[in-house]
Amino acid sequence: MAVINPHINFNGNAEEAFNFYKSVFGGEFLKVIRFKDIATDEHPIPENEAENIMHIALPIGNNTLMGNDVPQFMGRVNESENRSKIAVTAQSRDEANKLFNGLSVGGNVEVHSAESADGSYFAMFRDQFGIEWMINFEPQS
Repeated sequence: MAVINPHINFNGNAEEAFNFYKSVFGGEFLKVIRFKDIATDEHPIPENEAENIMHIALPIGNNTLMGNDVPQFMGRVNESENRSKIAVTAQSRDEANKLFNGLSVGGNVEVHSAESADGSYFAMFRDQFGIEWMINFEPQS
């Protein structure tokens, strides 16, 4: 079975965002590559972007959340875009609450976490970095 791993682009704050995600999900980064690590004489990196993240990876369960800073020559990321969300299925209601309470800090909640008649639990929000999340828990029948 294929594995889908979300990849997020940032405007120079990927390291800050991923340290935040690490504080919520736990774990250790699999890889951190800075632009200075890939610079060559043929493809120099501007000094003001040398420390920016070219690739970062944080394992979460069986998947990996990945990201990078977009180099300035490629333009800015639209932090208000509305095209996609990262959907997380929690293993328990407590885990769903922990993820919602952690990830939504400083963000904008669209749907507050609530339990439905069938016992499922759902929340939707944009975090402080502009990334949209959906947190869901479905109890086993």
